[in-house]
Amino acid sequence: MEFVLDPPRGVGPLSLGMTIDEARGALETLGRLTPTVHGELVLHLPSGLGFSVGFGVGPTRGRVNAIEVWRPHEQDVVRYRDVDVFGLPALEVVERLRRHIDIVPNEDDDGFTARKLHLALWRPFSEEDDPDDEQGRFFQSVLLARPGYDDTPAEAAARLAAGDEPGY
Repeated sequence: MEFVLDPPRGVGPLSLGMTIDEARGALETLGRLTPTVHGELVLHLPSGLGFSVGFGVGPTRGRVNAIEVWRPHEQDVVRYRDVDVFGLPALEVVERLRRHIDIVPNEDDDGFTARKLHLALWRPFSEEDDPDDEQGRFFQSVLLARPGYDDTPAEAAARLAAGDEPGY
């Protein structure tokens, strides 16, 4: 299967802003949900592709505010702007995406974020740390979130004061 990242809408059948029941139904169109200790909505496909859904608090309680997609081992493809975010080496993904969007390295890990799009690509370490380990060579997950998802408390207050919805 092919999934297209569509910030700030969602990915595949999942949309930011869905209710818990809507998100559960959307994931179930892809396969059987993975039971978790705390009842999170998680799906693992045979290809290794995984989905995890995060929900807001406060004014966005019970609504999808983030969708994380994990790298498949085979078959499934996840794209943004026609770039295979898991199938190409991480630095090539960044190079290609920079033709279209502002994406910068994270300060606290070896991932990259397009903050205006609320799109984050993650890997546990850089390929420079271990060139033979594909976990550092390829992105391992991508997070798509609602605008304001990573706001500081001051930014969230300003967003609310301006009449916008908070992201978390």
